[in-house]
Order: sequence, then structure tokens, then C-alpha cells
Amino acid sequence: MNWVDGYMKWVRKVLPSPFVIAVLLTVLTAVLAGTLTDSGDNTIVRHVTDSWSKGIWELLAFTMQMMLMLVLGHTIALSKQVGRVIKLITGLCTSNVTAAFWVTFCALLAGYFNWGLGLIFGAILANKVGLHAKEKGIELNYPLIAACGYTALMVWHGGLSGSAPLTVNTSDHSLVQQMGVLSPDQTIFGLANIVAIVASLVLFPLFAIWLAKRPFRKTYPANVHHKHHSKDHDAKGAEKLDDSRLIGFVFGAIFIVIAVSELLRQTSWWNYFNLNTINFILFGIALVSHQSVRRFIQATETAIQGSTGIMIQFPLYAGIMGIMKYSGLLEVFAHFFIQMSNHDTFPFFAFISSAVVNILVPSGGGQWQVQGPILIEAAQTLNVSSAKTVMALAYGDQITNMLQPFWALPLLGITGLKAKDILPYSLLFMIAGTILFISILYLF
Repeated sequence: MNWVDGYMKWVRKVLPSPFVIAVLLTVLTAVLAGTLTDSGDNTIVRHVTDSWSKGIWELLAFTMQMMLMLVLGHTIALSKQVGRVIKLITGLCTSNVTAAFWVTFCALLAGYFNWGLGLIFGAILANKVGLHAKEKGIELNYPLIAACGYTALMVWHGGLSGSAPLTVNTSDHSLVQQMGVLSPDQTIFGLANIVAIVASLVLFPLFAIWLAKRPFRKTYPANVHHKHHSKDHDAKGAEKLDDSRLIGFVFGAIFIVIAVSELLRQTSWWNYFNLNTINFILFGIALVSHQSVRRFIQATETAIQGSTGIMIQFPLYAGIMGIMKYSGLLEVFAHFFIQMSNHDTFPFFAFISSAVVNILVPSGGGQWQVQGPILIEAAQTLNVSSAKTVMALAYGDQITNMLQPFWALPLLGITGLKAKDILPYSLLFMIAGTILFISILYLF
């Protein structure tokens, strides 16, 4: 796979940091708006900058929601309970084949529950399996196992933390006037996505087995691996409250009890699941799993380091959304999209366009805010279901995470590998996933 090494050298040479990519996208969008839209009585510069400034702070609440989702998911992954689960799974990995199967299956499950948890859980699991194999003398293709741990990011947008499906289930989302509110039984819990989930839990682990049976060079992780030090200390006075396992556990249980009681009061359970309620539940689980407040804070301090990209990039994506929405560029793009699609082919083009955009905008939530309005307007013109359009965007967005190395950075840090080590395998997973998700879009 020498072409992969060439690709990675090219990426390192031409691809700047994710923040600079967001800046370049902002400039590109501004230029397109200035050349393709009517500025009216204003100058072109005023026309574009006014649109940009209107949008730049519109995603503040959404930014916090996504930061919490990643941090809380990571915090849960650092708990002792999850550590015990990981230890149990490593005991099942007695060969390269069984390791590939179990790491893929478990990473997918965690990814469907929460993308932050899935990302970190898969990375830690891959690392622990590698160390287990090294200790037991099991021949292992460690880069493949790490790629298997990354598969959580290939399915997350169709899971319980999928930002686009959860966003459109709120009464105040940005496109509510155009498409209304879509409950999860039309998207995440719709028949098509349930089939996609079941199929992926069967097919992708089997695909991992096939990859594991290919010839490989025996590799293991370095001895230095991911550690999280979470412990109580000799507290005095009121500080003992921080180490009280009762306080953290009870307070976390309150979150969970309130969430369950609110769910039971719903006339339709589907209406309960959105970004806020998912984060509410994760908050309670994180507290209960760490029990003491001190341990919870220590784990959170470790986890929060991975959320900086969301915090500083989302305002720029909101600015891009503002330019497209308020300058009229959205209508120009939507018209072009309608011309190249029809009722039958639109889901495919929506999937492909979302997959391409994700390579340059590695943020499912930010991508929905920018690309969602275009797709929904085109879908309504072509009489395509809004729910199907949302899921086409979700599937396309998640699949090219296997190609875009941005979200792999936490995994690479934990496993001690480089992007070029896992890319040959993650690319093959991407191809398999593309076939599956496009088939789902055409069959349902």
C-alpha cells in the first residue's frame, strides 16, 4: 500500500490545522457569496461581513452541547466500571482474529451510544488488547486493532448522540420553519436506521475478521500507554465532602431518576431524546460511575483536553452558516443541487456531498448547520423525505471519518500509532461502510 504513504505525505504537506481549514472555508464561502449573490444596496464587503457577523454566535448553545457530549463520554470511559469491562473483553482476545472481532463489535456498540465514549473506549480497548497480546505472546496486527477501535466514528451519527437527528428533534432548531420537528422514530429509531445498525454490528466485525486473516507483520504497542490517575487524597475538614462517595453517587442518581421520570411522563418517548436530554443522562452516569466528586473532576480534567477543537471551531462554522443563510448563497447552492438530482438519486448525492464536505469540515454538528439548509430545501423541492435527507447527511458525514485524521488524534495519542499506520485499514472499513449505507438509502 505504498500509495497510502504517498497520500499521507501529501496530506502532511498541504493540509493545515483544523482551525486554519475553518478559516480558509470561511474565506471561500465569503468569496462565493460576494460573486454569486446580489448585494443589493450594500457593498459586496458589507453584504458578506453583515451575513457573517449575524451567524457567528448563533451556535453558542450547540457548541456547549457538543463539548459536553465529548467530555462526558470520555469521562465515563475513564471510570473503573468501564475499566473492568475492558479487562473482561481483553480476556476474550486470544488471537488476532478474535481481537479484531471483539474490538470492532464493542467499539461499534459504544459509538452508537455516544460518539465521545465510543472514540475513547475504542482507543483504550485497542491499547489494552495490544498490551495483553504482548504479555501473552499472542501474534497481533496492532495497527489493524487500532483501526477496529476507531470504527465507532464510522457509525456515531446514526446513534443516540447523532447531532443532526437530535437537533431536528428540538422545537427551536434553525430549520423548524422549513421542516418542522422530526422525532427520533423517524430518524435514529426509524426502520431503515435500525436495519443499518443491526447490519453494521454483524457485517463490520465479520469484515474485521477477514482483514485479520490477511498476512501481517506482528506488532505491539509500546510499554508506555494511556494512564489516568484518579484517586482520593488525605482530605481535611470540608474537603472530605469531595471524597465522599455517597455525595457523588446520590447526586448522579438524581440526574438519572429525573431523566427516567421525565421520560415516563412523555406522551411519546421519541420526543424526549435530544442533545440536552442525552447530556443530562450522561452527566448522571458520569457522576455515578466515578462516585466521589474528586474522582469525577479529575476524570473530567483529563477528558476536557479533547474538546478545545469544538470550542474554537464552531463559531467559525456558525459564521459560514450565517453567510450562506443571510447572503442568499444557500438559494444558489440549493438550485444547483436540484438541477443535478431527481427524486430517486437525491439521497445518493446528499450522502456523497456530505462525505466530501466532512473531509474538509470534520464536525457533524457544524456540517449540519452549514449543509443542512441546502439539503432540506433541495429535498422539499424534489419531494424527498426530510427524515431520509437527515440520515443521508448523517451517514455521509460519519463514513469519511475513516479517511479524515482529525478525530483520530485522541486514538493515535492513546495507542501510540501514527495516522499512516491505521489508514490502510480504516480506508477499507470506509469502503465497506459506504456500500452498506448507500444500500440502506436505496432500499428504504
